[in-house]
Amino acid sequence: MAQAMDRLQRYLEDELGECRNEDLEERLNELSTLEAAIGPEQVNAELDVLSALANETRYTLVRVLVAAETELCVCELNAVVDVTESGLSHALSALVEAGLVSSRNDGRWKKYRATKRAVALVTVLGGSVNDE
Repeated sequence: MAQAMDRLQRYLEDELGECRNEDLEERLNELSTLEAAIGPEQVNAELDVLSALANETRYTLVRVLVAAETELCVCELNAVVDVTESGLSHALSALVEAGLVSSRNDGRWKKYRATKRAVALVTVLGGSVNDE
């Protein structure tokens, strides 16, 4: 922590021309406010969503559902990814739990749809990968 404080002090000296103890305390208070605004619960929730996407099968399923713009039956999704039925079920459960996919039973069939969160994430990722 002392090393981080030294670096922050050097940074403020570069930015302000000089760094008084009051300047350092003020900046530390501002940074603490930013950290508190995020909160560990929010960080954990966001990491859960990102973790759900950090797998080729799950990410492919989300991309396909976003591109489809409609519900797809589990049998259709099984034709898209090369995994066992158990693996597909596990992947879809993780995506539902992360709030990226919703599901409903339609008679004998289970159908899945991308949520607004999934659409937003895929849109942002697509734009950020293409913008260099």
